[in-house]
Amino acid sequence: MNKTESLDESVLRGQAKRWIIFFMFIMFLSFALLGYRLVDLQLIQHDPLSLTAEKYTKRRFILEAQRGNILDNLGNLLSTSLFVKTVCADPSMIGTFQPQIARTLAPLLEMDEAELHEKLTPKVFENDQGQMRTNRYIVLRRKVPRERWEAIRVALNEMNLDVGKEELTKGEKQFLRGVRKSVFIERVDDQLRVYHNKHLASHVLGFVGGTDHKGKEGIESVMDSKLTGTAGWLETVIDSKGREVVEWRGQNVPPRNGLNVMLTLDIGLQSFVESELEKALAKHKPVGITAIVVRPQTGAILAMANRPDFDPNRPGEFHAASRRNRAVTDTMEPGSTFKIVTVAGGLQDGRVTLDSIFNCERGSFFYGGRRLHDHHAYGSLSVMKIITKSSNIGAAKIAIRLGAPRFHHYIREFGFGERTHISLPGEVRGKVHPLKKWNKLSITRVPMGHEVAVTPVQMVMMMSAVANGGKLMRPMLLDSLRDEKGRVVVKYHPEPVRQVISPKIARNLTEALKTVVGEGGTARRAMLEDYSVAGKTGTAQKAGMGGYIPGKYYSSFVGFFPADKPALCIFVGLDEPTGDYYGGLTAAPIFKAIAERTASYLGIKPDLLVSERKGR
Repeated sequence: MNKTESLDESVLRGQAKRWIIFFMFIMFLSFALLGYRLVDLQLIQHDPLSLTAEKYTKRRFILEAQRGNILDNLGNLLSTSLFVKTVCADPSMIGTFQPQIARTLAPLLEMDEAELHEKLTPKVFENDQGQMRTNRYIVLRRKVPRERWEAIRVALNEMNLDVGKEELTKGEKQFLRGVRKSVFIERVDDQLRVYHNKHLASHVLGFVGGTDHKGKEGIESVMDSKLTGTAGWLETVIDSKGREVVEWRGQNVPPRNGLNVMLTLDIGLQSFVESELEKALAKHKPVGITAIVVRPQTGAILAMANRPDFDPNRPGEFHAASRRNRAVTDTMEPGSTFKIVTVAGGLQDGRVTLDSIFNCERGSFFYGGRRLHDHHAYGSLSVMKIITKSSNIGAAKIAIRLGAPRFHHYIREFGFGERTHISLPGEVRGKVHPLKKWNKLSITRVPMGHEVAVTPVQMVMMMSAVANGGKLMRPMLLDSLRDEKGRVVVKYHPEPVRQVISPKIARNLTEALKTVVGEGGTARRAMLEDYSVAGKTGTAQKAGMGGYIPGKYYSSFVGFFPADKPALCIFVGLDEPTGDYYGGLTAAPIFKAIAERTASYLGIKPDLLVSERKGR
């Protein structure tokens, strides 16, 4: 090998060595940079990057508790909650298939096809960083039942998406799959409150909010905290396709469903009452009508109904007046039904007996500078007959003998002027003026139900006190709270408020009230064939800002049966009936119809002998 060749090889070896050193340096530098980057990611930026990763992969889902059911006293379902879906869409994935998807889904979503097409059309907008983006999330319909979503999913899968050729590329097939998946549901279920009986007992049940599922009226509102339950939560990790990585699931706390509320209502009896109110509404055309059925011994309400009413499945479609529970929110001057309080006080204080005689002045009594009239020119009447004939003058003279302070005392003792504390929202006190605001005429006007304002529920509880031996009860709507397995968690019991009159006086008063439904009484149309009835009619002219309104009346009847062993107490009130307006002609027949149907339904034993029935 000559010297030139040796020199060339030496040069080549030197160059190769330099290249090797260069590449080693590059590799060292690369590894150094990579190491630095790893240190930077793992140590320096670990916390912020972890938060970013969690933001995109870690999810926390709130698991809604199912709202409890509302049941009647036999366990019949009155309202329940169903888990439902929120159907969404990604317009950016739909391409040109909006018309076809809108046509397919519109009937299933119960939406207008044109409106749905507009929602599915992609919208371009500028984000906060000034970049142009397409909307990728819209809500098509909330509260869609699960079975409806299944039908939507099947319809999407079976939908023929025509791209204009038979043979499709892999990319085209993938695109069509994306189009079908562009309509999806949110992971977390919503709830839909369902009232299977629609209008039935709507004022008692109330309704829930459309978005927050919270009780807004009725039992739904009063018992909202018990019905709602406690939400759970799920912490988990999702992959890039939005699928849960189950093995990385964190906390999974199941929800605790709400308690079921069992009421004292009997939905069968409630339906009888409401059907009779419908007939009365068509016949008398009042602006409002109310009926309440109570067990007088316990104060348990078996039925409470009003007209007009509403469908709690669609409360927003009804006027606010239709959603008002007139039984607790409306007041009226009671008229002659209030004479029960007058006579009860006189009997209890020993100021009168049923045989005490009063001169009814031939129908015109001058007192306090004004005349008080009766509907008929009565002469001398016993206390018994004052009740039978409903004499205004007789009631006024009983109150005068009793004295204003004691009379006022019994008005308050029977619960007027204060809330009954029924388990319903919106209850009002009514109006009972303090004695210092009574004028010289009040002692003759209040005894016949003027200058006071009462609610229907106050009236039925007053009459129930007479029926059960003089004890005022709190009206009872709640029977118990139960868990998902039907076990009783809380049991509600009857609540006596106070003893207003003695059992003996209550029996005496009952004897007088039985004559109202007999021959010569004002409520013969309330008479039952198989049962004795004790009751009282009321016809009160409605008061306005400038005095009483001509032609506007509140007509009522309140009574119980069987009179000597009362099973039920019933109130019926009509606000501004047209045509006949006397309580004996309007409310009393409704009482009779309700009583006959409920007596048969509940199997109440008749108390009248065959001979007594024939003699009536």
